[in-house]
Amino acid sequence: VQLQACGGGLVQAGDSLRLSCAASGLTFSVYDMAWFRQAPGKERTFVAAVSKSVGGTIYADSVKGRFTVSRDNAKNTVYLEMNSLKPEDTAVYYCAAGVRGLRQLVGYYEYWGQGTLVTVSS
Repeated sequence: VQLQACGGGLVQAGDSLRLSCAASGLTFSVYDMAWFRQAPGKERTFVAAVSKSVGGTIYADSVKGRFTVSRDNAKNTVYLEMNSLKPEDTAVYYCAAGVRGLRQLVGYYEYWGQGTLVTVSS
């Protein structure tokens, strides 16, 4: 199983970025997909998740209204559209796959990507 995240970069506050995570080696459509992030010196925390079917989503309060998670099962890809970025959004962003529903805890996800760095300057 491989989850390949990309799309990170250096942006200014207020800018937008779209992260992508391409999955291979698993039946993508049966997995709930999530994004987590980890800032330097901090724990990995939940950002957003999208369910395997009918596209149900949940978000961390800190990103609600600014970030949108979506998936394309035909492309085995999950996306994170990030708008109105803030310096506090700076982190390595990880995608994850799991089968235990839309969860906000790291331990509920079985597979993880390698992460993509997002840096937001003020």
